[in-house]
Amino acid sequence: MASNGTSPQRLALLASDTPRAQEALAGLQEQREWVPVEDADAVVVLGGDGFMLQTLHAMIDAGRVLPAFGMNLGTVGFLMNRYDKRAAIAARLARARRWTISPLRVEAITQDGETHEMCAINEISLLRETRQTAKIEVTVGDRVRIKELVCDGVLVATPAGSTAYNLSANGPILPLDSRMLALTPISPFRPRRWRGAILPDRMKIILRVLDPAKRPVAAVADQKELRDIAEVRLEIARDRELTLLFDPGQSLEERIVAEQFITE
Repeated sequence: MASNGTSPQRLALLASDTPRAQEALAGLQEQREWVPVEDADAVVVLGGDGFMLQTLHAMIDAGRVLPAFGMNLGTVGFLMNRYDKRAAIAARLARARRWTISPLRVEAITQDGETHEMCAINEISLLRETRQTAKIEVTVGDRVRIKELVCDGVLVATPAGSTAYNLSANGPILPLDSRMLALTPISPFRPRRWRGAILPDRMKIILRVLDPAKRPVAAVADQKELRDIAEVRLEIARDRELTLLFDPGQSLEERIVAEQFITE
């Protein structure tokens, strides 16, 4: 959901440890008075998409999620704005549009019976750990839809993450406000013709690993990995909504639309 809001007054400034981001950090520190994250109304993030995801996860774990305005000093910068050392950050934030996204709540159960809760902003991937293909039972909406998916893996992507790993695995691009999830197989062997599904995000998804001792599977939620998975349960976490700030005309929604017309 997009909206305009009042410009936040107390800003925190975070940067990745790359030389470019650290150089930008030194320049921006002189623009204004910055505050620690715990005292801020919003956070300015310098780096790439990976560092933005890291920052958002850190705020979720801390229990205080702030609006985030990213400036791209990485590679793709899909979640970021253009870096401009000459533009006043206060003026950009005053014009910024807000986009609210909902991550996935992931409950992962390992083979030893331990339960781990994770959050996935882009996607959750189940990936084979050895040369043996994975075998996974797929349940959607309390019904087993595929009794045995033989594959290298399978992923569930949010609209915000549908242009990342999901797109590389030939999954669909989802409009940001679609309230849908992409369920995409990775190198499926059986059923060979199944290319995935687009699902309403109100539906719960369960992925159960078959023969896990012989065919071990890892679960990767954005940047966090758990090995030797027995089962993963997924649903949208509407109580953990995140807010990204974008310059006018550079919203995440526009980038998702534009991505579908790239021909090179």
